Amino acid sequence: MSAFIALSKKEVQQMAREFKILWLPIVFILLGLTQPIMMYYLPVILQSAGGIEGIIIDPTMAKPEGQEVLASTLNSQFDQLGIIILAVATMSIIQGEKANGMMGFILTRPVSISSYLNSKIIIHYILAVICIALGYGVSYGYSTYLFTTVPMTQAIWAFAFYCVWLLFIITFVAMISTFFNSPAFIALISIVVLLICCFIAGLHPLIDIVNPASNSLSAANILMTGNLEARYGIHIIVTLLLVLLMFTTMHSFIAKKKF
Repeated sequence: MSAFIALSKKEVQQMAREFKILWLPIVFILLGLTQPIMMYYLPVILQSAGGIEGIIIDPTMAKPEGQEVLASTLNSQFDQLGIIILAVATMSIIQGEKANGMMGFILTRPVSISSYLNSKIIIHYILAVICIALGYGVSYGYSTYLFTTVPMTQAIWAFAFYCVWLLFIITFVAMISTFFNSPAFIALISIVVLLICCFIAGLHPLIDIVNPASNSLSAANILMTGNLEARYGIHIIVTLLLVLLMFTTMHSFIAKKKF
């Protein structure tokens, strides 16, 4: 436990030196702010775009409900730009220390591989959750203010389900960072795979069972309908098992390489 705490402090200090604890929250606050404001002013923007003929603004579509706006924040902002930003921010989570020899230095000390990996994943996951929570909170406030009130219970449940998907994102990027040595390649592979998961979510119930991005879709459905379905729990269990499998794979890879 002492090794984990020491490594966690090192991770926090490293993120502070790289200003991640400053710019990442700001970026996600802006992402959370963008969706409700854009949807609120979209009719005005279209009308002032130069008198485009053939565009009819449907009054019933101009004012969506707050739940719809908040769900679109998760699916349109966080699951697209958000994934790209997180992948770029964490692409060197392990690769960087492999490259400069710090991993070998740390693992020659009385530090277990599990403590090393846990400190990496947990600290970056906590930062990601804080960033998403800030952006989500801002989006919730503006969605409620500009549109209709979003029930707090639905918003909290949706956020909890999204955090499961977020855990998979951080762990997956960490695994790719363990396997490869090029930061650009790590970011590319991570972004492509994670975006594909988002795009195929909802195509078929069987695919959703093994697709971690179905937790993001579940979050949006909770916001829209307010219903907690039994299959959502299955999605969470499968995603957590995938996270455990990735952690075991990273542990085995590092142990065999003997960094």
